[in-house]
Amino acid sequence: MSSDPAVPTAPIPPSPALQQLRAASIACTLALVVLSLAWELWLAPTGQRTLALKALPLALALPGLARHRLYTYRWLSLLLWLYVLEGLLRATTEGGISMALAVAEVALALGLFTATTLYIRYRLRGARAAAAPAAAG
Repeated sequence: MSSDPAVPTAPIPPSPALQQLRAASIACTLALVVLSLAWELWLAPTGQRTLALKALPLALALPGLARHRLYTYRWLSLLLWLYVLEGLLRATTEGGISMALAVAEVALALGLFTATTLYIRYRLRGARAAAAPAAAG
């Protein structure tokens, strides 16, 4: 492997742990999209059903998650708190199926937050480990 910065190096393939965290992130994101759409369009719609648009940012994150884009994991981990807050608010103010759906939203958002933050941590740890031998040499 060349130490010349002008020579491009092949990207390091993701570790099995990163692959599992990516799979968990994608699964939780897909589940949140499906839950949001089902909740707002069929199961317990409110008003003009415009709250279904809350699934759009999650759907836009899916390609970045699939491509291991660290930037996507970072902004998604921050965005998730809006879903947690909405779920907590609706779980404490609504009843029936809406309350159950809100609890599911909170659980999925917290699971996704855990997966994304662990992914970020492992990616940054791997980058530091890969940079350490290069800096020493």
